[in-house]
Parts: sequence; structure tokens; C-alpha cells
Amino acid sequence: MIRNRDEKIYEKKPSPFQGKGEILVRSLLNGTEEMYNAGRVFAHTTVYPGSAIGYHVHRHESETYYILSGTARYNDNGTVRTVTAGDVTFTGDGEGHGIEAVGPEPVEMIALILFDKR
Repeated sequence: MIRNRDEKIYEKKPSPFQGKGEILVRSLLNGTEEMYNAGRVFAHTTVYPGSAIGYHVHRHESETYYILSGTARYNDNGTVRTVTAGDVTFTGDGEGHGIEAVGPEPVEMIALILFDKR
């Protein structure tokens, strides 16, 4: 299967996890079936300046962000750091995170949520 960039599956999400503003999610794979039931999200996510994905905890899954561009404040279980292009974050089962775009440009990232099958 090849899905070109014109075959976009977009979803606007206002205030995800009680964050602020709005994000845009472009699904790269369509849910668990295309991910062979190994996960539920593989997406190109845009967090607009001043917008945030609120802090939330993952249960029975992990989430990884690969930052493509922009500057964000990332909350990793209560420890806040700045992340920029090329950084990778990982939130394991039972851990929490949140991210806020803090620069003048949107934060573009790849988000991957995999199920904990241990």
C-alpha cells in the first residue's frame, strides 16, 4: 500500500487532554488493523503556537514523539524540558506526559502509540 500526501486523513482536536488551543492529527496508518493490532496511533501531529496536549497518563501502552520542527515545552512525568527538531520522547506504560508549542512556529511531530503486549 502506498498512501501519497494527497490522501490525507486529518482530524482537528480542540484542547486534547484538557490542553489548550487546537492540534491537527494526520493519521499515517488507519488504526489497529493497519498496525496489526500492535498499536493505535501512527500520526503526523501539528501543535500550533500557544496550543498544548495536556498532561495524561498511558495505561497498557506507550507513546513516542519524534519532533520534526518547532520548539516545545515537554512534561515528562513532572519534569519539564524543552524539545526541538530531532528530539525523541518516550512515555511508557503507567507514565504521563504533555507537550506545549512555545515558539512562533507550530511543533510538527510523529506520534506513535504501541500496546504493551508483555
